[in-house]
Amino acid sequence: MASPAQGNMNDMGLRLEFTKNLNHVTNKIHATSNIDEIMLDVSKDICSLFNADRLTIYVVGEDKASLISKVKTGLNSFKDLKLPIAEQSIAGYAAFHKKMLNLKDVYDEHELAAYSSTLRFLQDVDRRTGYRTKQMLVAPIVDVEGGDLIGVMQVINNKAGIPFPSMVEEGARELAQTLAVALKQRQQQASTVKTKYDYLVADAVMSAAEFELATRTARRKGIDVEEVLLNEFQVKPEALGKALSSFFGVPYEPYKPDRIKPSELLRNLKREYVESSHWVPVDDTPEGVVILTTDPERIQASRVVNNIFPKNRLIYKVCTQREFKATLDLFYGGGGGGVGDVTGSFEDMGSMDDLLTSLGSGEEEDANGASQDDVSAAADNELVKLVNKIIIDAYKMGASDIHVEPQPGKAKTLIRLRKDGSLMNYIEVPSTFRNALVTRLKIMCDLDISEKRKPQDGKIKFKKYGPLDIELRVATIPSQGGVEDVVMRILASGEPIPLDQMGFSARNLELVKKTVSKPYGLFFVCGPTGSGKTTTLHSILKHINTPDTKIWTAEDPVEITQKGLRQVQVNKKAGLDFATVMRSFLRADPDVIMVGEMRDKETVSTGIEASLTGHLVFATLHTNSAPESIIRLLDMGMDPFNFADALLGILAQRLAKRLCKDCKKAHIATQDEIKALLTEYAAELMNTETWKKDPNAAYKALYAEWVRLFGDDKGQITLYEKVGCEKCSGTGYRGRVGLHELLIGTDPVKKAIQEHARVAELFAIALEEGMRTLKQDGIEKVLSGITDIHQVRAVCIK
Repeated sequence: MASPAQGNMNDMGLRLEFTKNLNHVTNKIHATSNIDEIMLDVSKDICSLFNADRLTIYVVGEDKASLISKVKTGLNSFKDLKLPIAEQSIAGYAAFHKKMLNLKDVYDEHELAAYSSTLRFLQDVDRRTGYRTKQMLVAPIVDVEGGDLIGVMQVINNKAGIPFPSMVEEGARELAQTLAVALKQRQQQASTVKTKYDYLVADAVMSAAEFELATRTARRKGIDVEEVLLNEFQVKPEALGKALSSFFGVPYEPYKPDRIKPSELLRNLKREYVESSHWVPVDDTPEGVVILTTDPERIQASRVVNNIFPKNRLIYKVCTQREFKATLDLFYGGGGGGVGDVTGSFEDMGSMDDLLTSLGSGEEEDANGASQDDVSAAADNELVKLVNKIIIDAYKMGASDIHVEPQPGKAKTLIRLRKDGSLMNYIEVPSTFRNALVTRLKIMCDLDISEKRKPQDGKIKFKKYGPLDIELRVATIPSQGGVEDVVMRILASGEPIPLDQMGFSARNLELVKKTVSKPYGLFFVCGPTGSGKTTTLHSILKHINTPDTKIWTAEDPVEITQKGLRQVQVNKKAGLDFATVMRSFLRADPDVIMVGEMRDKETVSTGIEASLTGHLVFATLHTNSAPESIIRLLDMGMDPFNFADALLGILAQRLAKRLCKDCKKAHIATQDEIKALLTEYAAELMNTETWKKDPNAAYKALYAEWVRLFGDDKGQITLYEKVGCEKCSGTGYRGRVGLHELLIGTDPVKKAIQEHARVAELFAIALEEGMRTLKQDGIEKVLSGITDIHQVRAVCIK
């Protein structure tokens, strides 16, 4: 057994050895010429000195509010870690308080709580790599003279498997002081930012080694480094824009696909000139003309823009080269109207600016606001191209409607497009072209061009005028100031969407398939205009469309076509309304009948009669909910017994905006958020027997079901919120998702119909049988991360 004296000798020997190694590392740090050498060459020596498994060294970022890793031994990731200087992480805590931490086990929450209740170990890296971090010694790197924080040294896992001893703590403090002196000297010696993209490294978007690789790749391929960063290193345009903004000292302006083209500013500027000069005016604001450029320094120094706009104050903004080209494509044509790749090509009709310029100043208007020769102007080749381009651009952008909105007097005509349910500005056309523009559209759909005081309806078969096989439903409406608005709905003939891709919940999908497979009966789809009723019905018809089934449809208009259907276009002028078509269908040996809309007693009566005589009948209704549809039909005078016998089911539907999958942001739902969603979900269940008996038990059962369906292994539920990126035009939403309320004609529901039950009673019966209301289905889609509660509330109103 060793004596106390021998033990002291051993400790002294260890301390001398440790001090010797510490001096060796310190001398090596001072001998290095730059920060990268300190980080790369000395990191292994520091690990050996402390008998540690891994080491991370952070330096304070450019923003002075974050830490950026410069050494990560043992990690293969090339991206730098970035942490806020705050109590939420261990390194952030050490930096915030300038205090050393010596932790036995970073996973021990009680040990962390002794420092701060908000202190957490960030477990993501361990989860990704399978590594288990345990002991951790963290020392702040602080300038001795000024007291400024320079960085943090983090020593991970003692190879002896025990907490780091006090001797190592003292050594870490001494080494941190050495690093502070060395890092401060090297930072002062370091040159300023050399290239406009160096801020990507400073902001920890990518590492210095990664940026060097991108530069070499660009040189090897003979392309601009920006393209390599965007395509091969997945750097986002916003990050590039931020780097450019920091370098040039002017604001970053992202690409905006809904930007209105400033025709007046571009009047004398051809695309070839602005493309080669790398600047373009994008807006005329009260503060001045906004100039978008990829190189503000060069453009400002040349003073060319000052000569072109001598009377205007100029506001310079910077963007990436790709965004600059996309903006030119938007203004002048020639591209797909977006930053990303665009598929599909159309005939070159020239740029929008060239088309407007070619039209000239237009003819003078008379006192009534009508052109002296509208027909002649409307036949002008350039105006024909302009109208075609508007329609083609709208189709390419995925718009559903085009709104032509002339203004009185000399104000410009605004053209807006509806996409994903929301209107967005497209372009402004000078007032001198407005009458010719409206006349051209009237000619295309064979309307009376001399009638300007009454609304008119028509249709454009665009294949006669352009390269697209689409139809447009057109409505002209006289508006204030002696002008006419034109609204065009794009009816793109296409294949129906498969039923499995319609966004039904598992329960609703199974019930819809089961219900529509029955040989006869009546099935309704209800909802307001534009809620996707026709699309849903065609998907259902596609599901049951087989060679041994005869399917007749009456529609106004025929928007979707599919092989195997016999489709009839309703024509009221010719006396062919829904009721007339329905009666003729009954004599045409149908198996399935689909009626575009049941809006009168005769059509509904014929539908019920057809369903009771062995036919499967589908129809749409303009009602708010499934139970309300029943009351509406009974109020039309339908016999409740016949109607109840015929009813298979009613599907209410709405369309909510879908969160953009490329930029939506996840967060763990708080108890308040879950409670709010539970309360909103349960509000429509209060009248059911289950909830009346024991609301508390019902609440708990509902929450348990949510955790089972939508929770993770810890029982936490993740919600998503919108952010905005180039792919969703900065809105945070892209595409739409259906919300559904499916009421099945079960025996209890049929009994309630026969007894003239009120809407609330029908709701309670249907909910008791498992129906989900529109809002409940929407909340489940919120929990699934498809949309957010704001969109659900916007479309699910009482």
